[in-house]
Amino acid sequence: MTAARTRPSRLRRTAALRALVRETDLSADRLILPVFVQAGGGEPTPIASLPGVLRYPIDSRSLDLALDRIAEAGLGGALFFGAARSKTADGADASADDAALQTALHRASRRAPDLLRIADCCLCAFTQSGHCWLEQDGAFDLASTVDALAQVAVSLARAGADVIAPSGMVDGMVGGIRDALDRSGFEDRAVLSYAVKYASALYGPFREVADSAPNGGHRRAYQMDPANSREALREARLDEREGADWLMVKPALSSLDVIARVRRATRLPLAAYSVSGEYAMIKAAATAGWLDERSVVLELLGAIRRAGADSIITYHALDAARWLADRRAA
Repeated sequence: MTAARTRPSRLRRTAALRALVRETDLSADRLILPVFVQAGGGEPTPIASLPGVLRYPIDSRSLDLALDRIAEAGLGGALFFGAARSKTADGADASADDAALQTALHRASRRAPDLLRIADCCLCAFTQSGHCWLEQDGAFDLASTVDALAQVAVSLARAGADVIAPSGMVDGMVGGIRDALDRSGFEDRAVLSYAVKYASALYGPFREVADSAPNGGHRRAYQMDPANSREALREARLDEREGADWLMVKPALSSLDVIARVRRATRLPLAAYSVSGEYAMIKAAATAGWLDERSVVLELLGAIRRAGADSIITYHALDAARWLADRRAA
């Protein structure tokens, strides 16, 4: 029997060969870590459904140490989320200059000035309804919601955010935020739009850490139907026309096909958010001994990059950065 002349396995024989022909790179500077902050001092708050994830008090040494770890790990940046001091119908605390998120951004700009500071811009954690849109007479009010998000965006830029990340899937939010930033002298601040955000069942643990669960109802009226992919292209193109500098698809692992389609449809940078439910499932399986966490995390992050994401928001970012460094040193 004649041996095959063409053997793809020849280029898989050693680690050096595999590394040399690897088509998709994965490095720490492609990873963005979500960071959660709350008012006050004391010890960080652990989150039961997200082992290893903490909500940091803004008046504590623990936040400084967390910022140091992020900077030292060489991550691409941090995505900051703030908890409300009080929830109101209009979500006013979201745009308060002394709120937890704004204060944390000020602190981060002093503590780690070279760290890319991305700020979540949404209302769900600050409204009594727990929804991303404001309500008027029991119905979602588009105009007041866009106006409120624009105020939040300007407040975050004043606090030191490099990138504003509106996450509510509110029609016209990117245009409203872009106009407000430009009018306020923040033409240099980028907008990372959650352009494709599905109404996913994988967000549960996040709602615990951000205290952002809806107080009745659901978000399927404004977040996308997970069955749709053509609609994702429409949403991405709309946000690009409104002035988005950077687009996002969320969640990542159940949307790899969508990431690939959006990547082909735009020249803008593309992020993917590997969400809390994905992290929690991996952590639970690893704790039970059913899989090797390191191997699975690096494989899945590589798959998200392979699908077309330029950057990945992931709760595994610090661990992954360490594992990638160990792999290079080996």
